[in-house]
Order: sequence, then structure tokens, then C-alpha cells
Amino acid sequence: MNNEAQWVRIERTFDAPLETVWQLWTDPAWFQKWYGPNGMQIPETEMNLVVGGKRKICMESAERGMRMWFIGEFTEIEPPVRLVYTESMCDEAENILTPESMGMPAGHPEVTQVIVELAQQDGKTHMRMTHVGVPADSGGAGGWAQAFDSLERQLSSI
Repeated sequence: MNNEAQWVRIERTFDAPLETVWQLWTDPAWFQKWYGPNGMQIPETEMNLVVGGKRKICMESAERGMRMWFIGEFTEIEPPVRLVYTESMCDEAENILTPESMGMPAGHPEVTQVIVELAQQDGKTHMRMTHVGVPADSGGAGGWAQAFDSLERQLSSI
């Protein structure tokens, strides 16, 4: 999984100010409105936005009666241009779950890393998101693409 070409990397340009895109990534109330693939809601979000601070997300599908938890730690914060955090699947009590126990392929890392880089360009915001440890051809890539479509819709409604 150390092959950079295999990581999920998505670039988008949003017609919104840099500070607004940053806020949608870092404010739990805004994050809940756009994050996740189609059909999933984010009923709980905890973000202690300091280096070493905890990040805990619950993603659910009421239709499928499914809840998934993710926990991580912020490792780099450079407002409003760079955000880096770790992510692991866990249960509600924050016990890390093995990827295999969640139906992921053997060899999938327990801890992945998300890198968000933002830059102002001609009054718009260019975003580059890299999810290290998640294969580019995985369902995770499709989920991110759907989430960023939702992020774009949120930005257009502000």
C-alpha cells in the first residue's frame, strides 16, 4: 500500500472562498452536511481541531440499518490550506477494528491517512485530497467522489 499511484487522489475546484471550503472540512456541523457516499448520513461528528486532537465520525444508512465508526487524530493543521489526519475503522466504544473484520481485502492497513490541500485560484478554491492506504480502484474512491459532489452542492447553497 506504499505505492503512491495506488492511493485515492481527487482534485476539484470549487466556486467558493478558501476559508469557506476550510470551514466545511473542519466544522463538525458543516462536515455532517456533506460527508459520506450517497445514501449515508453522518449523525455524530467529533473534531478536536488541534494537532493530536481526536476525530470521531459515525456514518449510517438507516435504510440498511448499518452504522460505521471511524476514529483518528489530527496530525497537521495549517489553516486554511492544509489538514492531515489519520483514520481507522472502530466500534462505538472506539476499539479499532481490523479491516478484514469489516469486509476489506487482506493487507488493507488498520490506519490510513487523509491529506487535504487547499489553494486559492482566481477567487475559487482548488482542493487536492489524498487518502493514503486506500487503493485508487476501491469503493472508497467512489465514496469520496460522491462526498465531493455533495460538498459542491453545499457550497452552492451557502
